[in-house]
Amino acid sequence: MKLPIDFNEFDVSLKAETPPLNWPETLQALWWDAKGDWEKAHALVDNRNTLLAQWIHAYLHRKEGDLWNADYWYKKAGKLRPSHSLNEEFTVLFNKACLGDAL
Repeated sequence: MKLPIDFNEFDVSLKAETPPLNWPETLQALWWDAKGDWEKAHALVDNRNTLLAQWIHAYLHRKEGDLWNADYWYKKAGKLRPSHSLNEEFTVLFNKACLGDAL
């Protein structure tokens, strides 16, 4: 399956049991997060050293409420913890993940 071009295509993909395996792991992590499976999302970015994976890692820890750990990962990603909502951050991450791991 090709990368989704917008949230509508992404939402449709959430009806499947698993994300498309040809998607970047960062996008697959966001897919699992959108499905409510924090553990699977976290596993996909836990040992990745790209800035986007580290940013998603930070977002996931922020979402779970572990702000100290989130701040650690934001720093590794060269970011500060945002003040905007998790949904807004997800949107930014989704757009980055659809472009690949380049920031």
